[in-house]
Amino acid sequence: RQQPFRTLAGTWRVGRCVPFQLQKPMLKPTRFPGHRIRRGRSFPIAVRPTKADVAIARAIARNTAPAPEYAARALTWGADEKVLLVLATAGWIVSRGRGESLRRAGNHALLVTAATSLLPHVMKSLFDQIRPDRRTVVGHIHGLSFSGKRDDAFPSGHAMHMGALASAAGTLPAAPRRAIRAYAVGLSLTRVVVLAHWTSDVVLGFALGAAFERVLRLWTGYPIAIPTPKENDHADT
Repeated sequence: RQQPFRTLAGTWRVGRCVPFQLQKPMLKPTRFPGHRIRRGRSFPIAVRPTKADVAIARAIARNTAPAPEYAARALTWGADEKVLLVLATAGWIVSRGRGESLRRAGNHALLVTAATSLLPHVMKSLFDQIRPDRRTVVGHIHGLSFSGKRDDAFPSGHAMHMGALASAAGTLPAAPRRAIRAYAVGLSLTRVVVLAHWTSDVVLGFALGAAFERVLRLWTGYPIAIPTPKENDHADT
């Protein structure tokens, strides 16, 4: 009995060719480790608003009007990252050639502004949350407009900047400290009024900005400790 032999053309047996089927493993595509990781990824994480968030947004959408929406939309530019980066850069340039305390304050302001401009973008790539202005029709009839990308509600970058500003103002005397913190809270709330963010996005963004500013103090050395009169007297003796 003749033993068959195989070639690329098929199986030869007694003068005739019987084509053979390729084994299934040869037809399977090559799988790379990254292929499985991409299919099994768990990001971005969906974030849902709370019941309180929905109730506040619904009340704003039903009771707002074009005039307050235009005013809030104009005011919210005061917390925009592009505007703040320009101001921080200008302040850093002015602080060059000044005293050590002003130079360190300029360094701190520029670093905090740049870092709090980057952090929200990183977080928004990890979390998805639909903005409240995409979930209302009545609000647009009453003067609402659309803000940013649809799924970038969490967290509020404007509130994060304002939280950092309010935290940094803690080194100032009482009057300017209170004025700056009131300004920061007011501009943060405009993001709720225009329904660009849910209330919890603004509150959490504000808290994250304040905490981030305190962490960056460890690096920049801001503020410089100013000796009190008692400490000066003790040093003189």
